[in-house]
Amino acid sequence: MKTFLAAVLFLVLALALVSAAAAQDVTPAYPPLPSGYSSIRVFDNQGRFVGRILPEKRYWVSIDRIPFFLQRAVVAVEDARFFEHGGIDVRGIARALVKDVVKGRLAEGGSTITQQLIKNKYLSGEKTIERKFEEARLAMEFEKKYSKKQILEMYFNEIYYGNGAWGIAQAARLYFDKNPEELNEAECALLAGVQKNPARYNPLGKATYVTGRRDVVLKRMVELEMITSRQRQKLQSNPPAIIKPGQAQQYLTHVRGKLIERYGADIIEQGGLEVTTAMDLNLQTQAEQALRDGVRRISPELQGALVCLDPITGDVLAAAGGVDAAANSYNRAFSARRQPGSSIKPLIYAAALEKGYTASSIWDDTPVAYNRGNNETWKPLNYGKERFGELSLRQALAHSNNVITVKLLEAIGVPYFTEFTGKMGLPLRPQNGLSLALGTDEVSLSELVTAYTPLATGGLRSEARTIVRIYDRRRQTWTENPPLVAPVLSPAVAFVTTQMLKDVMTYGTAKGLRKFSQERPAAGKTGTTDDYRDAWFVGYTPRMVTGVWVGHDKPRPGGKGFTGGAVAAPIWERFMRKALASKPAVDFAKPDMVVSVSIDPATGLLATADCPVKREEYYIAGTEPSEYCHKHGEAPPQPDKVEAAVTTPP
Repeated sequence: MKTFLAAVLFLVLALALVSAAAAQDVTPAYPPLPSGYSSIRVFDNQGRFVGRILPEKRYWVSIDRIPFFLQRAVVAVEDARFFEHGGIDVRGIARALVKDVVKGRLAEGGSTITQQLIKNKYLSGEKTIERKFEEARLAMEFEKKYSKKQILEMYFNEIYYGNGAWGIAQAARLYFDKNPEELNEAECALLAGVQKNPARYNPLGKATYVTGRRDVVLKRMVELEMITSRQRQKLQSNPPAIIKPGQAQQYLTHVRGKLIERYGADIIEQGGLEVTTAMDLNLQTQAEQALRDGVRRISPELQGALVCLDPITGDVLAAAGGVDAAANSYNRAFSARRQPGSSIKPLIYAAALEKGYTASSIWDDTPVAYNRGNNETWKPLNYGKERFGELSLRQALAHSNNVITVKLLEAIGVPYFTEFTGKMGLPLRPQNGLSLALGTDEVSLSELVTAYTPLATGGLRSEARTIVRIYDRRRQTWTENPPLVAPVLSPAVAFVTTQMLKDVMTYGTAKGLRKFSQERPAAGKTGTTDDYRDAWFVGYTPRMVTGVWVGHDKPRPGGKGFTGGAVAAPIWERFMRKALASKPAVDFAKPDMVVSVSIDPATGLLATADCPVKREEYYIAGTEPSEYCHKHGEAPPQPDKVEAAVTTPP
């Protein structure tokens, strides 16, 4: 009863407040919509449509650019007496009173287009009699100040159309890639029904809801004799083509940033470009799925990233920056910077090979304390604090031995190493000192994957490339973005390092990938940071380099067992198996400057007949051992035997 009395009082006051209109000029709240706009369209490296990059600014559309059919359709379904009332519709309020009595509460019925505009522009959505009074008062003030066309113009520019589209300009672009004046009648019929419930009735909503609401609009237009029954049937039987949401949203966001770097921020608002990216849409889809499934299998609270490059061109074939781009747009593939842990170690060993060290060099992993100054010492220990004694550098890398890696970095020098990584495309800070051996400097996944490309290509570093070419539709001109490739490492160093990293996948920290590595030649390295906060794996074949990171956005321990080998490597394998399924298995090419020698792995010296274990080891020519093993039996005295032990490629 209280609700009924309040509604009656509202009706009485509303009738008393109605007065004539005296129109004033409308002051647009946003810049006028430029004519001739077309979106930035993005394609993959095979010419397949990926999605669009749309402006983020809101624009004002004058009433003469809004199709008359759309204006009539909205009036028909939202406020049939719009051109007759003075801001509130007495008949509509009366109908609402009946609903109020039946439902026992204050309903939303009876709102005119003017009232809806007021509510969207100035008021909250709470359903109270006080708010309804304020809405009515302001609506009638608006009708005094502005003409009906001006109110309609404001209405179309202020209402929400769902999926982030505010106003008719954004709605026309988002759903149909058009300016409002280009919309046809079928498109207008869909948009006219959105206002009642933008989440449900927007053109990308459930088809039965969207078409059902459109049919309500058309039925009402027939009842008001705005269209004929035949027109309604024609519009119902010829639904418009709706632009579906783009794929690979995080990749597109990165492309957007690259376009702004090249042309400035205004390019996004200007549009008119067709961008061919380095993306392989199939690989991108597989990357997103492999990352999402792999991470969620571990924990729904975790995040991750995956980057796949063509090492020869630097083309970013796929980049997944998170497990759910729709819910979280932060791009961890390019933007997030974390400690890489042991995944930095291959670069230390490659730098050491360049300085003359060899894969068979024997090192001791007895811990050493280092002076940090201020009476502080640092004593690096191995994972699990175990000790292995003497290991070859090959074994030390495969097992990710911390102590030996720190000693190796000390031997080659931190300045030399940071200069070396800089050439590889990975800037590191020398002030981090010997702790760099354990991956204490922060890097992005994209940077780390790029730094691995010279190992896969025989020493050529390719800068990561996401944009291949750009076509300007207005000027009808092409802009090419060729690969940027430079030699940064000797082919011999790249090859020997790769051979060492193959062991990581057979008996080392990623031995779970042994079956994969037996099926096709591959190399890689795990990474795990202190307290198990970050898990990494970067692996490669001659034609593809892929890196995976898994962790929490706000770093925290993942628990014992949260390692690169256990967490990141399986995701890497899942992706790479699909990515390489149709490609032949090829091995890394052996350069002329690499020789193969039979050695005793226990001593790193040339093997004799009495050595119980022998293996073929690779060396940069001139660094191979010249002395025979003296630990097992008597070494042959003939110097020519040494030469006979060296195998060179044909």
